[in-house]
Amino acid sequence: MLGALLAACGGKPGGSTAPSTTSPAAESWSDEFNGPANALPDATKWTYDIGGGGWGNQELESYTNLPQNVHLDGSGHLVIHVDKTGSSYTSARIKTQGLFSAQYGRIEARLRLPFGQGIWPAFWMLGADFPGTPWPQCGEIDIMENVGREPSINHGSVHGPGYSGGNSVTGLFTLPGAARFADDFHVFAIQRSPQTIAFSVDGVTYKTVTPASLPAGAPWVFDKPFFLILNVAVGGTFPGNPDAATTFPQEMIVDYVRVQ
Repeated sequence: MLGALLAACGGKPGGSTAPSTTSPAAESWSDEFNGPANALPDATKWTYDIGGGGWGNQELESYTNLPQNVHLDGSGHLVIHVDKTGSSYTSARIKTQGLFSAQYGRIEARLRLPFGQGIWPAFWMLGADFPGTPWPQCGEIDIMENVGREPSINHGSVHGPGYSGGNSVTGLFTLPGAARFADDFHVFAIQRSPQTIAFSVDGVTYKTVTPASLPAGAPWVFDKPFFLILNVAVGGTFPGNPDAATTFPQEMIVDYVRVQ
């Protein structure tokens, strides 16, 4: 996620330097988000980034760890709830940093996305050596990144030294028939193996990245553990800010996250 990554470059609240707890080999891990309505996510699996200040990308939201912004719905889903009060926006950004990271295997989430100008949901990964290794040297993998004005398009990207921000290595997946990611659940995934990251939506591979995909001489920084992040941002230089047609509240609904 471009803005969150740019924020990471300047440091972000709640950063952890705890070592990865995952071996380099593929390892099974999941959260099915089963639990009572209005409960917070499992604290053994998820922690939070908290606060506002633009996150290095002129974003408008403040992230909280409060049930009104992040909670289980009691029907097997996680809800990231974005609200507006006056000119202020609140949302949530949860992560597995210091609790779980994965190197190889399939990483996927089944999601229903929010929509609207200035809404910016993402399911992404950062190198587990962050923040000790700064962004973009730590590496970033955007499994799902959507800007709300493009409700049918997913951006799958990698960022690293020499190919970050607006110069990331990116593939686009567009839903057929003008369908929107807000209309139903869809599975966003990557398959990671040594020197290969394959991006897919609903089982359709649309982009495969290898060292040959990078700019000449740029280093491949992805054969190491990465942790997971889910968030919904509001505004910023990538999606632009909400306009009069943007409605609130907005929600990203997460059916599951699985690593195998």
